[in-house]
Amino acid sequence: MTLHFGYGTNGLTDLRLDDALGLLTDLGYAGVGLTLDHMHLDPLAPDLTERTRRVGHRLTSLGLRVTVETGARYVLDPRRKHGPSLLDPDPEARAARTALLVRAVDVAAELGAHAVHCFSGITPPGTAPDTAWKRLTEAITPVLDAADRTGIPLAIEPEPGHLLATLADFHHLRGLLGDPSSLGLTLDIGHCQCLEEATPAQCVRDSAPWLRHVQIEDMRRGVHEHLPFGDGEIDFPPVLAALAATGYQGLTVVELPRHSHAGPELARTSIDFLRNAMTRGTIGTSKGGAPC
Repeated sequence: MTLHFGYGTNGLTDLRLDDALGLLTDLGYAGVGLTLDHMHLDPLAPDLTERTRRVGHRLTSLGLRVTVETGARYVLDPRRKHGPSLLDPDPEARAARTALLVRAVDVAAELGAHAVHCFSGITPPGTAPDTAWKRLTEAITPVLDAADRTGIPLAIEPEPGHLLATLADFHHLRGLLGDPSSLGLTLDIGHCQCLEEATPAQCVRDSAPWLRHVQIEDMRRGVHEHLPFGDGEIDFPPVLAALAATGYQGLTVVELPRHSHAGPELARTSIDFLRNAMTRGTIGTSKGGAPC
């Protein structure tokens, strides 16, 4: 049983991307959750293809795996956090988010990523649930087509406060879309602690067939705040043991997007914490982790 840990670049925004990748390699991470943003592989700036090739060569030279993440706060609109979303009332605005996600799939294919992460967005005020779900299914379909074309799965994340907020919502979307093989799940362990009825370890077991990407951090019940390990309520050895037992071979990425000011130090303490938790759970880890 082996897990592969990464760290999200959205928690290293004060570092140049090359420096962030070098740091993660030195610390012994197996990969990186690469958020496409203006400071790290800007998806809207010129020469994206050539810049992506350079990043790909860098990842290969360092031996780092990658997941492409699309949770940049202001990459499309400098005035609206995460806007526009796949649920925006304006069809052209929804199309802009769809186009960004299709571009992310193409970037992921060039990088050899194992998945592309996304989320639904918050339901706009005054929008009926049926309307919101219809918008989501229509807006995400071209992204799933791109995922089919490239062989890179789309991994949607249940996000507290969003239309698709829970694992039950993920399964609802699967049903609406006819259970496409290209649609998988990003499971955020902290979100499980925050609002799922089941324990995080049980959420992992329940989600196993659809897991394509995993994010991990500490969190408290009912409070959507990403916390460094040890500052929340999660008992991690059972969670990591459950994850290893599923046979999941993608990245498990530390997700601390509000802690970039202390990113290098938190990257170090996070990998140490996870290695110790895995030792207690007698689980293996790739690239410098504790042996079984």
